[in-house]
Amino acid sequence: MRAISGLWRWRHNPLRRATDLAEAWVALAALLLILVVTPLVGSFVGGLAQGALQSSVREQRASRHLVTATVVRRVPGSSLDVDPESATGRDKRTRVLADWTAPDGTVHQGRVMTSLDRPEPGDRFQMWTDRQGRTVARPLDAATAATHAVIAGVGAALLAAGLIEGVRRLIVWRMVRLRYDRWDQAWDKAGPDWGRTGTGS
Repeated sequence: MRAISGLWRWRHNPLRRATDLAEAWVALAALLLILVVTPLVGSFVGGLAQGALQSSVREQRASRHLVTATVVRRVPGSSLDVDPESATGRDKRTRVLADWTAPDGTVHQGRVMTSLDRPEPGDRFQMWTDRQGRTVARPLDAATAATHAVIAGVGAALLAAGLIEGVRRLIVWRMVRLRYDRWDQAWDKAGPDWGRTGTGS
């Protein structure tokens, strides 16, 4: 809006300099670019991220399996840990020694994390493994992937807007520097007697 008001203000003003009008045009061009280009950049980057993340969701769902494990015993000295995979990041998990059967039929035993409050031998819980029975993180869900894609799109749009505004400021700074240089040259031509013309001194 400042660009539009700036153009209108300088339209027929007798004090208008060429640089004033040029600055207003640069501001208007930057505003139009921000309004047109940044949504396009955001939707393009968001679309690319959405495609890549949804592909990752499909791959993870195909390669990760939910299996049932049985607690053998609680690991001595293990305290409650925060589950980094949880939605809130506050779910407490306990480390136990457990047995489980992999999707390929092999039997495994190892230390894993469980969400059971007080795990006892024989308690059963579910966990994620790959086809060979190695423990893996839960697969990314489609909603989380979409949220990450939206964040990527918004971030790209903001970055594009910042870049356009940065270029605008650089151009205006350069124009101001040129204006100051011209003023210095004009002062140098006027000399030390500026303002005394015709006084007879």
